[in-house]
Amino acid sequence: MGEPTADEVRGFIAAALPCTHVEVEGDGRHFFATIVSAEFEGLLRVRRHQRVYTALGDRMREQIHALSMKTFTPAEYAAAQAAPSAGLHHPH
Repeated sequence: MGEPTADEVRGFIAAALPCTHVEVEGDGRHFFATIVSAEFEGLLRVRRHQRVYTALGDRMREQIHALSMKTFTPAEYAAAQAAPSAGLHHPH
């Protein structure tokens, strides 16, 4: 298995987790993702991250060496976009 692209990682997440928004940046080994899903409603951050790791399954062990992420419910994401200082990552 080769190193995945950021688009492939985005596709892996979107295929296994119902999302309203997924943005992934990375270099083939290290990735940063912003993930918005209604499934995160009521979950603590660690549980949200576990849900993403479960969605990625064996790829987390075999292909993706590091994944940093920000997880939001749709309402949290809308609020964060309205107040950019809330910690959304915007690539330049």
